[in-house]
This record gives sequence, structure tokens and C-alpha cells, in this order.
Amino acid sequence: MPMYVLRVWLPDRPGALGAVASRIGGVKADVIGIEIIDRGAGRAVDELTVDLPQAELLDLLVAEVGQVEGVAVEDVRPLGAPHEDLAVTALAVAAGVATAPSDETMATSMVEGPRRLLHADWAALVRLDPDVLVAGVGDGLPNAAWVCGFVRGAGTGDVGAGVEELAVATVPGRGWVLVVSRDHLPLRGRERALLSGLGALG
Repeated sequence: MPMYVLRVWLPDRPGALGAVASRIGGVKADVIGIEIIDRGAGRAVDELTVDLPQAELLDLLVAEVGQVEGVAVEDVRPLGAPHEDLAVTALAVAAGVATAPSDETMATSMVEGPRRLLHADWAALVRLDPDVLVAGVGDGLPNAAWVCGFVRGAGTGDVGAGVEELAVATVPGRGWVLVVSRDHLPLRGRERALLSGLGALG
């Protein structure tokens, strides 16, 4: 059966998620995974992995979920592979970084892991002064000067905050900065936290 990931905004109150699940069940679909992506200001962003009996029911599913009061579907993506638990995948990525036998292998893991984990368009690992692209992967990957310029322009503190399509994490022990881009869907709180945690492993 086809599987899809629905990213939904919903009121952060008891019963809201149950109402969404009821609508999903109403089209004979099963919720097989739930990830909380962000919470705050009385709202939550959740990703629901849904097993549909047939792909033709997708539009009906989205319409039904959208009928729940206060709920909006932000994104739908097909799941071409078996469902991955975000926490398990994050641990596997972290283990790859922590056990890398060389700086080069670590750098590669630090761009390939987040790209897979966050379904990003590209990921870059840079060093500032001079501007150096240590490692990079993905479509539309900009050059070192652009990435480093963005990092400098973002300033200190929560680097990259306010730019929804970019997330940034520092790698303190090595002077590297990790930048991830996802144009089609904003990067949310938990995803940014995962990236920061990965950077800290370096």
C-alpha cells in the first residue's frame, strides 16, 4: 500500500490529534508514525506517516484532515522507502559522525547525514577565514563564498534564525559551520535542534 508523510499544523490542545486520526481512519488509512516537529504559541507541527489503501485516496485524505477545526496540511510527500523513525535515523547519523576514522570521513558524514535526515536540498560544511568548502552535497549547492557570507550575515546567537529555508549549526572543536537548505518546506524547531546536536558531536 502507498505511504505518505503529512505535515500538519494543529491546535496544541487535547483531542486535536485524535480528531485528525479519526478523519484519517475514515478513509480507511492507518497512521503508522507520528513525529512532533515543533510546538509553541498554542500550535504544534506534526508529521504523520500514513498508509493508504490506494493512492487515489490521497486528495480525499488531505481534504478530510483539513476539515478538522484549526488544522492545516502544510506538506504531503510520498514515502518511497519503508518508514524511518526520525530518532533512530538521527542516532545512526550521529554514530557515523562520532566514529568517523578521519576528518575527511567525518566531514562527509556531517553533510550526507543531515541531508538524508532532514530531506534537504543541499548541505555544506564550511570553514571561515579563509572561506573553504570542507564538504558539500546536493542539488543547487552554492559556493563557499556564498555559504560563508550567509553565516557571517546571520550574526551570533541562534545562527540562521528567521530564515526558514536554512538551518545552521557550529562545530566548535574544528571551526566548521554546517549549513542545510530545504526550499520546499520550512525547517522547524526539532529539525534545527537535531542539526545543532549533530554539530556538537564534531
